[in-house]
Amino acid sequence: MMNKSVKNVKAACEGIQNGMTLMFGGFGLCGIPENCIAELVRSGVKNLTCISNNAGVDDFGLGLLLHQRQIKKMISSYVGENAEFERQLLSGELEVELIPQGTLALRCMAAGYGMPAVFTPAGVGTEVAEGKEIRNFDGKDYLLEYAFQADFALVKAWKGDTAGNLVFRSTARNFNPIMATAGKITIAEVEELVEVGYLKPDEIHTPGIYVHRIFQGEQYEKRIEKRTLRSKN
Repeated sequence: MMNKSVKNVKAACEGIQNGMTLMFGGFGLCGIPENCIAELVRSGVKNLTCISNNAGVDDFGLGLLLHQRQIKKMISSYVGENAEFERQLLSGELEVELIPQGTLALRCMAAGYGMPAVFTPAGVGTEVAEGKEIRNFDGKDYLLEYAFQADFALVKAWKGDTAGNLVFRSTARNFNPIMATAGKITIAEVEELVEVGYLKPDEIHTPGIYVHRIFQGEQYEKRIEKRTLRSKN
């Protein structure tokens, strides 16, 4: 069985160049590929088109790339708590394509399934539909949405083996599994990298056939985007 493990994050991100389109797994700050994002900041790669549910916060996640002006365009469903994202959007410094969250997932799914496009009712009758083909099926209008075409998909899993099989933990199993199927090259960073045979077949969420490179990450911060504490009363 092919060994897809690489030594470190630098080796994993080799080949990511200026102007490429990248997918980032995660939801808010949950399950984001922290090591890969840090490596992109260090490398200084620019003019990126980033596909992600949101753009992190000002000083963490994709917000780090935004502050370094490394992102040319964001394709996401939520501006979130990122003030710099909002500022760049309103000033025209950043191209932004805001799309319904379900459509974001659907376009990832289409890419993973090898479908060029899909029809969805989400966005019909809104600004989302402007300039898009609308077709009626059984009396209901649907928008034509194209599958994403990402050069790389960067995902984060809890455990993985050297063949690229991945296991996600709890809510970190968000956009990660579907994006892992959708990139031309998928890079997975994991908290624990094990040998083939250690993971039980029934617990694997993403088969290794979708993963091209895998490495064990380091020093995960796992920051909470907005901490809410219960009153002692």
